[in-house]
Amino acid sequence: MNRPSTDLTPSARGAVSQVLTFVIGDVTYGIDIPCVQEIRGWTAVTKLPQAPADILGVLNLRGAIVPVLDLRLKFGSNEVQYTPVTVIVVVSVMSATGPREFGMVVDGVSDVIDIVPQDVKPAPDLGSGASAACIRGLITVAERMVVLLDVNLLIGREASATATDTDIQAA
Repeated sequence: MNRPSTDLTPSARGAVSQVLTFVIGDVTYGIDIPCVQEIRGWTAVTKLPQAPADILGVLNLRGAIVPVLDLRLKFGSNEVQYTPVTVIVVVSVMSATGPREFGMVVDGVSDVIDIVPQDVKPAPDLGSGASAACIRGLITVAERMVVLLDVNLLIGREASATATDTDIQAA
């Protein structure tokens, strides 16, 4: 009986990439490490008038104005709490105006995992009423499903929209 190779070297399975995993409720998500700028504990943000409900406001990060998006609200959670384990993951996204930093509020950060492209399953077809455009794929790690997100597709539009808002207010 021929068994598949269990050799996990990059040459045998493809290029290994690293993903930061975090949780929102009971779901584990992952984003590519290269886009992660830093992980910060929860701190209050400055609210912006007429901002969408999931945009909490802005944070002054070493002189840069960084919009902060609560992913829990964006993903439909009605009840969010800000606890000692709530974190802001600061990411660099590509917007229409170029690279921008953006904060994402999540329930907590899990760990960094190595993945190989062959282990990533495609996003499922969710039907005509739902969009999985920001889902890069799914991977199983230690019997839990990890939803891999593309932050450029997930928040790139918000980054473009808030670029003009924060630039006007900072002037």
